[in-house]
Amino acid sequence: MGMILPRKRLGLYGGTFDPLHKGHLAVARAARQAFGLDRVLVIPNRLPPHKQALTGASYEQRLEMVRLACAGDEGLEACDVEDREGKSYTIQTLERLRESYGSGVDFFFIIGADAFAEVLTWYRVAEVFAMTEFIVAARPGFDYEVPAGARVHRLDSLDLSESSSGIRARLAQGLGAEDLPEAVADYIRRAGLYRKERMTVV
Repeated sequence: MGMILPRKRLGLYGGTFDPLHKGHLAVARAARQAFGLDRVLVIPNRLPPHKQALTGASYEQRLEMVRLACAGDEGLEACDVEDREGKSYTIQTLERLRESYGSGVDFFFIIGADAFAEVLTWYRVAEVFAMTEFIVAARPGFDYEVPAGARVHRLDSLDLSESSSGIRARLAQGLGAEDLPEAVADYIRRAGLYRKERMTVV
C-alpha cells in the first residue's frame, strides 16, 4: 500500500482590501499559525454582493496592493480568482478554487465576525458550508451565532481596531496612516489614491 499523504490546509481570506492594512495581515498570519494552514490566499473581491459602494481604488489597484503586502511572506499569496465579470459570490470562488487545487485540499475561509454575522444571507450558503470550514476573527462590538451546518473555528486573540474606511478617511484629509504596510503606503502615494478630490461613490 502506498503512503497516505496528509491533506493540505488552505486558508482563503477574502475582502475588499480598500486598502489592505496591517490588521488584515495580522489576521491572515494568526489564522495560519493557530490552525496549521499551509498557506493563506488573500483574495480581493472584484464586486462584493453585500457592499454597494466602493471608494477610491479599482479592483486592479486593490489586487496590486495585496500583491505588494504579501511579497516576501512565504505563508501568504495574493490570489486573483475573483477577476471575473459579475458579483463575487463566495460559492463561485470556492468552486473555481476546488477546480484549481483538486480534492486533496481542505479550505478554511477566514472572515471577520461582522461579515460572518450575515452569512445566512449569502448565495447558496448551504453549499458554502459544505465546501469550507470558517475561521472567524473577533471584532469589537460584533457577536454571531453559528448556523446549523457551519463548521466554525474562533480566532479571538487579536484586537482589530483598524478599519479600511477609517484609513481612507485619514488619507483623504492628508493624514498619514501608520496602519498600512510600507509598500502599500508607497503605492497609494504614487497612484494618488484616496485623495479627497478623487473620493467617489460608485
